Amino acid sequence: MGVHYLNEHNIFIFLVQVFLLLGLSRGLGEVFRRWRQPAVTAEILVGLLLGPTVLGRLLPNIQTALFPPDPIQLNMLETVAWVGVFLLLLETGLEVDFSIAWRQRGDALKIAISDIILPMIISFIPCLFLPGRYLMDPQRRIVFASFMAAVMTISAMPITARALHDLNLAKTELGFLIMSALAVNDVIGWLVFTIILGLFIHASPALSNIMLILFSTIGFAALALIWGRSLANFLLNLIRERQMPEPGSSLTFICLLGVIFGAITQKIGIHALFGFFIAGLIAGEAQSLSEETRGTISQMVYSVFVPLFFANIGLKIDLWRSFDFFLVAFISIIGIAGRFYGAWIGCLMTDMSKSNRSIVAVAHTPGGSMEIVVGLLALEYKLITESVFVAIVFGAVISSVILGPWLKRKLAKRKEIFVMDYLQKQAILPNLKASNKDEAIHELCKAAAARQDVLKADDIYHEVLRREADFSTALEHGLAIPHARLENLDRPVIAFGRSLTGLDWNSPDGKLTRLVFLLITPKAMDEIQIQILARIAQALTDEGVRTALAEAENNSGIWNILRDSFKS
Repeated sequence: MGVHYLNEHNIFIFLVQVFLLLGLSRGLGEVFRRWRQPAVTAEILVGLLLGPTVLGRLLPNIQTALFPPDPIQLNMLETVAWVGVFLLLLETGLEVDFSIAWRQRGDALKIAISDIILPMIISFIPCLFLPGRYLMDPQRRIVFASFMAAVMTISAMPITARALHDLNLAKTELGFLIMSALAVNDVIGWLVFTIILGLFIHASPALSNIMLILFSTIGFAALALIWGRSLANFLLNLIRERQMPEPGSSLTFICLLGVIFGAITQKIGIHALFGFFIAGLIAGEAQSLSEETRGTISQMVYSVFVPLFFANIGLKIDLWRSFDFFLVAFISIIGIAGRFYGAWIGCLMTDMSKSNRSIVAVAHTPGGSMEIVVGLLALEYKLITESVFVAIVFGAVISSVILGPWLKRKLAKRKEIFVMDYLQKQAILPNLKASNKDEAIHELCKAAAARQDVLKADDIYHEVLRREADFSTALEHGLAIPHARLENLDRPVIAFGRSLTGLDWNSPDGKLTRLVFLLITPKAMDEIQIQILARIAQALTDEGVRTALAEAENNSGIWNILRDSFKS
């Protein structure tokens, strides 16, 4: 067998390919973001334009010159694309705070379990009766239907997180509940898919083989989450204590962890992607991993590797040859409906309001990037046909595109509230004496308690700190909105404080926090809490408002600025 070496032409073509795919994907992705649409749509579109779908039909010679069918050339781009998908799963795991989600079990767990079981049932039955022409092997209908059920169960956590951020819901109790439920959904969904894929790869219906794959997958996940998490936390703390260069040191460690876990899972017969996801999951649990470092990792993955991966998918698809309208409609409708009603039924088992149930259900509907990744794996292992894969891609894109407008419409139906109804001038502290966030919260709790006679400052303080321990309430641009819901309160109370020196609040952009709103609401008024939090976050995105607040001389000046800001 001959040895194949890269030559200068291979490298030149590879660089041209990366330049075109990355440059066009990022450029078009920014346009789509301004339209409030997911960048993954733009990235796949670039691949379709440069691949056999468009360029291959209009200018086949140029398309072949840019993307030659030479195995070495194909493998170079394919390798980079696989690095991208490995890092995507690693970063997705980092975003899943499973410990917090598990501590919040109850409502989140009910929604997640319901959103796993019901979509699988809703998807499995109709997929079982699809015509044989859509299946790679009509004799393996049960495996195919099981896989399709798993595909339509996994929700796109990053896309939902982005939509919640854009609508100023990310730091609300409702946003926290949605992300907690999606975290559990992600873990269970990937566990189910990995088991199904392992069964297909080993192609043995023997009960002993099924049990081996099942226990290997669950056992590895359990060991990693129990002992691996402690080890990862210890090593990341060590990096911080030794003051090693950041975020490079943490990034290197997390990538190495992903490689090790990926190799282990690949060796024991379950896909390496599951190992990268679990590695991100346990690294994301480390408290020493700052929001700024997480943000840097996310930017690296989504700015370079993810665009190349999804653009490369577009290069593989001949849309005109593989597009089947019935399949696209079938998978899109069943996937969206299954995830929506799965989450909706879960919400019925909680005490949340009807309007909040709708928002939670809508937030679970996108399939997005994770659905495409799972579909690509199935295509690579010849579990599905190309037409089914194309339908999965379209279903994922459609469900992601409609998420933002759908959520916005649900929120628009709520009664408008006026923030200043709940903020008194005496509860404005223009010069916080605190040197850290806990002291700042305590100062504001005293100011809030002085405005009503029902609660004590210490009771408010402990409840706010409990909420803060679960999820940092710091936003970008030096803003934080600590909040809690309490019993024995008949209306919301807001206090505002300004730190002249700035406070370390573990903010996503790494900046010191200078403007702090404390919000206390009754337990029964979760909708009002969400609206107030969203309204504050929206108003403070204006740099002019933040500058005016920073320069105001006293609490009267701050009061006037806030009153004018919340009117608009």
